[in-house]
Amino acid sequence: MSELVTGEAVALELQPARLPSRALATLLDLTVAVVVYVGVSVALVLGTASLDDAAQIALSIAAFLLVLVGGPIAVETLSHGRSLGKAACGLRVVRDDGGPIRFRHALVRGAIGVVEILLTGGVVACTASLVSARGRRVGDVFAGTLVVRERVPVARTGFVAPPPPWLAGRFSGLDLSAVPEGLWLAIRQYLGRMHQLDPQVGWTMAQRLAGDLVAHTGAPAPEGVPPAAYLAAVVQERQAREVRRASPAVPALPGTPYAPAPPVPPAAPAAPAAPAYGPTASAPAAAPAFAPPAAEGSMAAAPPSPGDEPPEQSAGRRPGTGFVPPA
Repeated sequence: MSELVTGEAVALELQPARLPSRALATLLDLTVAVVVYVGVSVALVLGTASLDDAAQIALSIAAFLLVLVGGPIAVETLSHGRSLGKAACGLRVVRDDGGPIRFRHALVRGAIGVVEILLTGGVVACTASLVSARGRRVGDVFAGTLVVRERVPVARTGFVAPPPPWLAGRFSGLDLSAVPEGLWLAIRQYLGRMHQLDPQVGWTMAQRLAGDLVAHTGAPAPEGVPPAAYLAAVVQERQAREVRRASPAVPALPGTPYAPAPPVPPAAPAAPAAPAYGPTASAPAAAPAFAPPAAEGSMAAAPPSPGDEPPEQSAGRRPGTGFVPPA
């Protein structure tokens, strides 16, 4: 990574493009330019067959300058440093301070590129790129430009530094629905880089961002709160809301409504108590009260009284649970 310092004292980490990627981008650009030049030359030969040799040579030189020299200059100027080959390889030409190039930068690069790329077969450009620490060719040195990579994997950033403890939760009622995403991104980038900025520049940027945030929320910033602390507290509040929104309740199983898990029942005592079936729950278990049979061999029995439910006699019945059975 190469660190460039902008006019606002902001350090930019850019990855310069090396010789293989630059050579591939240049080869693609030259292929397209040569194909266009051949087509233009054939059209000129067919259209100027009646002219003399001097006129044909002049038109050929003009076509060479316009297609192979003026074409790349125009493309880099209009696309701000991204020709067809550079766009395919994920490269861009920028100034030494990281800004976009203008016509004069593209003109110097294109004029010197005729000598170091076209007339010498790229030998001078390759040698200069290998020697330079940033992979620049001679045209980049004279133009004050640099070819950087745009497709650089960006690490995911976590939460920004927390605000002071006395500001935590103070903006829980603030309406943040009208704040655009671009402003949130600018605030997060500032909070992540504020320790690398000049103090005066950082204070000015914090005041400007805080003013924009106040304009979108409609609530003034608290008195005596530094702008950077105010921004950090509001960003923390937004992150807390996003976490609460992104953590919904666990979905219920099919056919059963969602409810919190019931508490685990306490373990049953070693000696189970007598089943509580009614008023005789505290009384000791008695023998079953059946009416005598009406006749020998008859098994008909009188129904038991409501309070005389027989205790558990069969091993197949489950022990009492302490709950009254449903009627």
